Amino acid sequence: MGFNCGIVGLPNVGKTTLFNAITAAGAQAENYPFCTIDPNVGVVAVPDPRIDKLAGIYRPEKTTPTTIEFVDIAGLVRGASRGEGLGNQFLSYIREVDAIAHVVRCFDDEDVVHVDGSVDPGRDIGIIEAELILKDLDTVERKFSDAEKRGKGGDRKIRAEAEYYRRIREHLLGGRLAVYEKPSTPDEESWLNGLHLLTGKPVMYIANVDEKHLAATDGYVAQVRRIAEKENARVVVACAKIESEIAAMPYEERESFLHDLGVRESGLDQVLREGYALLDLITFFTCGPKEVRAWTVGRDTPAPRAAGKIHSDMERGFIRAEVMKYEDLVKYGSEQSLKEKGLLSIEGREYRLRDGDIVFFRFAI
Repeated sequence: MGFNCGIVGLPNVGKTTLFNAITAAGAQAENYPFCTIDPNVGVVAVPDPRIDKLAGIYRPEKTTPTTIEFVDIAGLVRGASRGEGLGNQFLSYIREVDAIAHVVRCFDDEDVVHVDGSVDPGRDIGIIEAELILKDLDTVERKFSDAEKRGKGGDRKIRAEAEYYRRIREHLLGGRLAVYEKPSTPDEESWLNGLHLLTGKPVMYIANVDEKHLAATDGYVAQVRRIAEKENARVVVACAKIESEIAAMPYEERESFLHDLGVRESGLDQVLREGYALLDLITFFTCGPKEVRAWTVGRDTPAPRAAGKIHSDMERGFIRAEVMKYEDLVKYGSEQSLKEKGLLSIEGREYRLRDGDIVFFRFAI
């Protein structure tokens, strides 16, 4: 699997409609809060034209793309951190995801109720962020109290840990997200990672617009972009209703449909692209007559760890990686041609994978 992404937002912003469209999961969508009680989960294949090219060379029995898992988390409201609207349960789901897709309503429609009575992207984003900060404060308070008690014995490292939690608490109390906190030592990095803070998750905003504003750069969308720039977050502009139409049409018709709308990519394609950039992910391939398969890892992942993505035995018994570049294989047409030209490299444990690498791992159990 590539990564998993939690879809959050206020009630009635189009989260579940968007989720249904991009995952074809058929989740319920209604015009009232808390329709989604348990998180809906959908897995989407990541389209990658390189797989088709490789399949043409290897003629495998099957091809397997990498995937992204979407988790549709029920609409959050003010007071979610205190349990309002089953908030504590919903917030716990966010803790499990790699990244957050925050859907923001950027359309006016009298027939779709807004929980606060009007459309205001800045206010809506602020509500969600405040609830995530409050939940994080609760987490940090408990860790700080525990470390403070343990530090009374005089252990300098434990006292330093307690001081770090105090610093994080002050940071959050100032209304700042944990993603802005940059640890300065390996210990601080370990302590921060151990907190699993909600506001430390990478975020992309999905501005849910109506059809006539799909290519808009002003108005509500501009508000979202200004906030995203301050947070170093990503922005996707999509129309949930149009995504539903795209999901229902044959693949070969989608490009012309999007062209008529004046956009280049569907919302799903944007989410996948921005998600990979947000988490700094790459794709590598394993190829053979039985299967051509795509795998997702973080950029600069060491070869043994990438092998472990396929099977833990391959990481433990790693010997070497035989690596070809996708562009070279497509250019010359076969592994044999690359070997003859010296374009197949033998790499050891220190090699870090790059996007498009085609790898054969040698290992011993």
